[in-house]
Amino acid sequence: MRRSIVLLLAAAVTACATSPLGRPQLKLFPEAELAQMGAASYAEIKKETKTSSDASVNRYVRCIANAITAQTGGNWEVTVFADDQANAFALPGGKIGVYTGLLDVAENQDQLAAVMAHEVAHVLADHGNERVSTSFAAQSGLELVSAVSGAGQSATGQKVMSLLGLGTQVGVLLPFSRAQESEADILGLQLMARSGFRPEASVALWRNMAERSEGQPPEFLSTHPSHGSRIGALQENMPKARQLYEQARGAGRTPSCG
Repeated sequence: MRRSIVLLLAAAVTACATSPLGRPQLKLFPEAELAQMGAASYAEIKKETKTSSDASVNRYVRCIANAITAQTGGNWEVTVFADDQANAFALPGGKIGVYTGLLDVAENQDQLAAVMAHEVAHVLADHGNERVSTSFAAQSGLELVSAVSGAGQSATGQKVMSLLGLGTQVGVLLPFSRAQESEADILGLQLMARSGFRPEASVALWRNMAERSEGQPPEFLSTHPSHGSRIGALQENMPKARQLYEQARGAGRTPSCG
């Protein structure tokens, strides 16, 4: 048991990294393994969810994706899913998915670029590795506490472990996820601007989201910042994004996706 604790702590120390915005990160898994996880998840989603056969919608989404990924490098696969949910995602290994329901909320190419750049930013910042690593470390820690204390041997002990699990979820995992979302908002804002999309559209997009939202849980119990918090952070970072946008336009990056 002592050896397990030492190994867990050693792994945490050696896996410390820094995000693009200077935030400390825990990354326990190699990039190739995350890419495999991303590819497997992508294949599963494609198997379970109908893809859109609308040629114009596919051209539109891919046009925006190409403009964004031209600034990131790498090979990216893009799939449009025929589903009413207003959502999109990007996965390690260069996988992007956009649901057609998002097109009812993102009213133009700039607003859709805000969502897609946000999702790509998660990948660029290694948030997938960070989430998997944090969850793995938290679960391993709970198992070690249970083994050392013998907490799981009684009804009282099981209740304590349940509460400790809740404490870990609310105290560590959810705030960590909010930090990642906020970081992806800023990185995505910069990425869309460098790609030649109007950064101000990100604020309009989240206002649309807020109008269509059926309500969010309290922010301290949510994996995402509130719409108001997101909009405030985007506005605070808008001057730099505007500079990047002007530079992009001056360099001839003027996407016209329709």
